[in-house]
Amino acid sequence: MALYALRRLLGMILVMLTVSLLVFALVEATPGTVAMRVLGPYASEEQRQLWLAANGYLEPAWSRYLHWLGRFATGDFGASIRYRAPVADVLWPRLGNTAVLALWTLVVLVPVSLVLGVLAGVREGSPLDRLLSTAAIITTSIPEFASAVLLSAIFVFKLQLLPGTSAMTDGFDWRQLVLPVAVLVLYDVGYVARMTRISVAEVIAAPYVRAARLRGLSWPRVIIFHALRNALITPITVLAVQVNWLLSGVIVVEVFFAYKGFGSLLWEAALNQDIFVIQACAMVAVVVTVATQVAADLAHAALDPRLRAPAPADR
Repeated sequence: MALYALRRLLGMILVMLTVSLLVFALVEATPGTVAMRVLGPYASEEQRQLWLAANGYLEPAWSRYLHWLGRFATGDFGASIRYRAPVADVLWPRLGNTAVLALWTLVVLVPVSLVLGVLAGVREGSPLDRLLSTAAIITTSIPEFASAVLLSAIFVFKLQLLPGTSAMTDGFDWRQLVLPVAVLVLYDVGYVARMTRISVAEVIAAPYVRAARLRGLSWPRVIIFHALRNALITPITVLAVQVNWLLSGVIVVEVFFAYKGFGSLLWEAALNQDIFVIQACAMVAVVVTVATQVAADLAHAALDPRLRAPAPADR
């Protein structure tokens, strides 16, 4: 297990270094463009050259990349063009807000989707299975902006039960989280439930499950102690992907509800061509994505001993 974890960690570092090279090449490879974005289009050529020299942009590309990577590793992301403040001061609070939104989304999403998926998989082909599968397809087919409009029309304008924005201007308010969490759960619960259903149905059809039933074990005991261990492998991998989506793929939800999170920060940075914020968001998203994928692989290996077993020697 330790060797498997080490290999995954080395792979994680390699992926992050590769992506960092791509980000640097796309944004930092043309220093003149960076200077123009920072100083504005009306800065003179002399002012741009002075800024480039003061910030080390006249050094060779490999040297600039190493310095750039070192600053990122220590949390120095530069200064935001739009906010006129260090990027870290803007990024970390926004990332924390998205973490709160993602946490409550997962708190609702994980148990609901797993329970629905297990119920459908255990009763494959039954009316309950068909009902849950149809509902899952419908909810997954509705994009976030459509469900956000629908839920706002019902709970904000019609029933007037919930606020229409989630800016949290007066401090934390759980009522302002209800609609964003509901939109995210509604969109994703069907997908995770369907993947869980497929995995459970495959495991139940396995010979060892039938053998356990023939030995006289009760059906709930077979499901809980024999089938779920292997059936959870696929859902865990799927949920790891959902964490990545919750980090950077919730732009529509955060912008719609005026939620000050990571997704809306990335959207604002793109609109204002705030290149240092874009760089920081890209690198943070990559770190979280790779880290969650490695965690999912380790959990996968813990559930499936075949993955951590040494490969047989060639004869």
